Amino acid sequence: MAALYSSALLRSCGAGGVKAFAFSRGSSRALASAKFAPRLHFQSRRRSFCVKATSSEEDAAKAAAAVADTGAPTIFDKIIAKEIPSTIVYEDEKVLAFRDITPQAPVHVLVIPKLRDGLTQLGKAEEKHSEILGRLLYAAKVVAEKEGILDGFRVVINSGPSACQSVYHLHLHVLGGRQMKWPPG
Repeated sequence: MAALYSSALLRSCGAGGVKAFAFSRGSSRALASAKFAPRLHFQSRRRSFCVKATSSEEDAAKAAAAVADTGAPTIFDKIIAKEIPSTIVYEDEKVLAFRDITPQAPVHVLVIPKLRDGLTQLGKAEEKHSEILGRLLYAAKVVAEKEGILDGFRVVINSGPSACQSVYHLHLHVLGGRQMKWPPG
């Protein structure tokens, strides 16, 4: 029973991390609409629980890694399906880009493949993924152009628990709008 409970906890907290139950920037009136109000209240309680359950980014990454290859839907799958709102910056038939809910720079956009196809992290990429990997990088450039940061931006991929990957659906972070520092982490 404890293993079943902890698995559910990890799926709730790990697959989407603390971010799984927050919403993108936008009007608080829109988020509090009748359609989302019951869910928002329930998920806010779950978010608080997850914050207490994972005391650091490293712990959250380890928890997420524990359920990474279960095939369970991630927070990104729910965003792709429009079950969870997001602020979309770019979209084509294979790629979706949306604003991060906890931005680390004035511009912080996540770029994801719409189909996971086993590509939960860069470390699991295979030859068959080469086309989508190229599409993701090109989409990052398009996002930078749309956001007005083409003169300087950073693309980050966290791969695995040691890199603090918290969602096991490959994603690129496009960061810009401020002077970046080196070394990055």
